[in-house]
Amino acid sequence: MHVPDKIEHLIESHRDEKEVGLWLFSLIPLGVAFIFFFIFLLPMDLPNKDIILVTGAGAGAAGLQGYWIQRGWRREEGLTILLGLIGLIAVSVFVWAYINFLGEIVRSIFKGWAA
Repeated sequence: MHVPDKIEHLIESHRDEKEVGLWLFSLIPLGVAFIFFFIFLLPMDLPNKDIILVTGAGAGAAGLQGYWIQRGWRREEGLTILLGLIGLIAVSVFVWAYINFLGEIVRSIFKGWAA
């Protein structure tokens, strides 16, 4: 397929009615993996454990968004690609913000709560 044809198909694409159900179903393995990751890290005494958890959750969510970008490209669904890119940017910005300044704010709010 030529590049202009591919771009034309991406722009005029339509969404499948079952797309939302597929998207929700794709969150289940990510949720199960994160629960095991969380349970594994919970008893460990690590400094900045919250940063490890946020980074792990961000990596899983970024991988899921990458899957949806690839799926949208393969099925020529421009909206799926766009939403995947928006999700990837949102996850990246949240993880960056948490590592740089939100983590300190959250730790100061919940300082004595977990002790």
